[in-house]
Amino acid sequence: MGHVVLLGDSIFDNIAYVHPDPPVIEQLRRLLPSGWLATLLAVDGAATADVHEQLDLLNQDATHLCLSSGGNDALNASGVLAREVRTVAEAADLLAKEQARFRDAYEGLLKVLLHRRKPLIVCTVYDSIPGLGNAERTALAVFNEVILRSAFAAPLAVIDLRLVCDEAGDYSERSPIEPSVQGGAKIVRAISDVVSHHDFTVRGATVYGRLPGRGPFPDQRN
Repeated sequence: MGHVVLLGDSIFDNIAYVHPDPPVIEQLRRLLPSGWLATLLAVDGAATADVHEQLDLLNQDATHLCLSSGGNDALNASGVLAREVRTVAEAADLLAKEQARFRDAYEGLLKVLLHRRKPLIVCTVYDSIPGLGNAERTALAVFNEVILRSAFAAPLAVIDLRLVCDEAGDYSERSPIEPSVQGGAKIVRAISDVVSHHDFTVRGATVYGRLPGRGPFPDQRN
């Protein structure tokens, strides 16, 4: 038996955006192997610094931790995109400063999570959100770079949500930055497959994406 705990933000805590349809946590409970448990500690609106409070509620019988964090950090930093600059270099420098703040928070969180000595999966921030502009997508890449580089350094299993939630229907009509029931189903399929088939005893970083109709597949091993 296993016990998967979801940490982070509204990628996992999406009930407000899909009710009365099943949220991510309910879909995961239905999909995991018989006897497995799933617990939701993620909180809608949580930034990376807030996940430490979620860990205070972590049950010791948890066997796998899955983290989705960074989207709200990017949202909180999005005001930088409206700043006036004279050159592209100045704009890049502003993004670099926001990236550095996120790196400190994210790497600090991973250090705490790794200290728990439980199999850990991290997720990137998806970027196929309907209506998302080129500037916002570029800025998200700066945050995803931190997530991927940190995961490779650890090393960890990564679910690349940019490859998983790649259709407009994957996003909620109530709030397009949240996963819909369709998007949630893709996310839980990825989580279920990774916790069931990934070899966490082998030291190496693996990035998981999705092939249509075939579930996650390893894109890269480091």
